[in-house]
Amino acid sequence: MMGFDMGYMLMVMLPGMALSGLASMMVKNTFSKYETVGTRSNMTGAEAAKLMLERAGVHDCRIEPISGRLSDHYDPRDKTLRLSEPVYNARSVSAIGVACHEAGHALQHATGYKFLQMRSKLVPVTNLSSKMSMPVLMVGMMLMALAPALGMPVMLLGVALFAAAVVFSVVTLPVEWDASARAKKAMVNAGIVSNEELVGAGRVLNAAFLTYLASAITSIMTLLYYLHRTGILRMLMNRR
Repeated sequence: MMGFDMGYMLMVMLPGMALSGLASMMVKNTFSKYETVGTRSNMTGAEAAKLMLERAGVHDCRIEPISGRLSDHYDPRDKTLRLSEPVYNARSVSAIGVACHEAGHALQHATGYKFLQMRSKLVPVTNLSSKMSMPVLMVGMMLMALAPALGMPVMLLGVALFAAAVVFSVVTLPVEWDASARAKKAMVNAGIVSNEELVGAGRVLNAAFLTYLASAITSIMTLLYYLHRTGILRMLMNRR
């Protein structure tokens, strides 16, 4: 069955696991390296994020702690920036880098950044499609073996559902990159970090971006595999 055969293992799963594992390892190692490095400003992650937002004229964003490690995120629904325990009260280069990155999302929201708006609109669609795509594809494969005329429409539906999740992962890339770019610029302008300290903070943010890039690449590879297995890719190439 599709998704569990040797071709999927060799073409998608193993390369995807390798990419994701490498990206995750780089994030953890880079964060840990700069987690013990302080800054001249001696600000906590929460203080740095607050200062960055205030200097940009954003005063309606709450900042609150959340349990976990690297669970930091900005929620545009209630304009809340949630920082994990190693970031909220910590006074390290890593903490400030992560906190200001999340503050960058709040700035995106405040300025109406189009890709953030697009990603927010895709969330409910992606939540549904990510849960339904695999079951639909598996049913489609079974029907293809018994009644191809019935199986193909189901397969097309499964591929369409999975494609929605792929679009979400791709749209996430400019959102995350732009948030880091805003953070890097604001951290120096606000005096949160020096130019020398920015090097370490930038490495933390770049490593984090690699996890999103690995996820997007794996999703695209999986979609292409499904298109190949269903014959849709061949049909598209023949028409072209």
